[in-house]
Amino acid sequence: ANQSHHAVICADTAHINIDECGAPEKFTGSKLLTIASSNGKITPGEVTKFFHGIGFEHHVQPRVISISQPTEMGTVYKVDEIKALAKLAHDNNMILHMDGARLANAAVSLNLPFKTFTVDAGVDVLSFGGTKNGMLFGESVVFFNTSLAREFRYRRKQSMQLVSKMRFISAQFETYLEADVWRKNALHANAMAKLLYEKVRPLPELRITQPVEANAVFVIVPERIILPLQEQYFFYMWNEDTCEARWMTSFDTTPEDVEGFVLQLRKLLAG
Repeated sequence: ANQSHHAVICADTAHINIDECGAPEKFTGSKLLTIASSNGKITPGEVTKFFHGIGFEHHVQPRVISISQPTEMGTVYKVDEIKALAKLAHDNNMILHMDGARLANAAVSLNLPFKTFTVDAGVDVLSFGGTKNGMLFGESVVFFNTSLAREFRYRRKQSMQLVSKMRFISAQFETYLEADVWRKNALHANAMAKLLYEKVRPLPELRITQPVEANAVFVIVPERIILPLQEQYFFYMWNEDTCEARWMTSFDTTPEDVEGFVLQLRKLLAG
């Protein structure tokens, strides 16, 4: 469905744009068209600015809208926001893809079943992640629009993604879904992010930059504490120019972990 003269529209913060070492362009041949986003989300109005080139042979043709749920900024798309993007895509012969690496965290944040904000909202293709919420390995690609999967088995094989022991991945997904492991783990991870947020919010030296809707806390910190804090606790700097850090919590983060982190943070700020 996606050809080399097509384009994928996404937020500039999208994982496919920043963190995949150019893999989307390499494997699809398609150009990524990015939208500047302060909160990780994109809107229909921002997408349509790329429509002026539709039918013009000198321009790549928009074919896919790709969104992350939750976004890379830890924010969560509401159902109506997804439906609006899906309608825009389908009205213009496009496809809506959802990167759901942390899909379970979005589900518990919205307190909704998966289908409510995926297939029922008009998503055509879903990347359903498991490894960021407790699985040892395995991600699943779900084609709600089954016509798009017609030759996917060949792409899967060609890109070396046909796992010889697929049943071991499937067994994980069965337990993950049927035993509600996904919900338990995601509820805990999100709760730990809320706890961390409540602990650091009163500190005047810090500035929280995003609403805490899933399991991420984005915060601008004094530059002098970054390296000493990273020596004790691993985390990524999201924007080194502005000293914005990304603090992630997970299924195995404990309240004691949060307390220890905040204690070390307070010590460094006091010093």
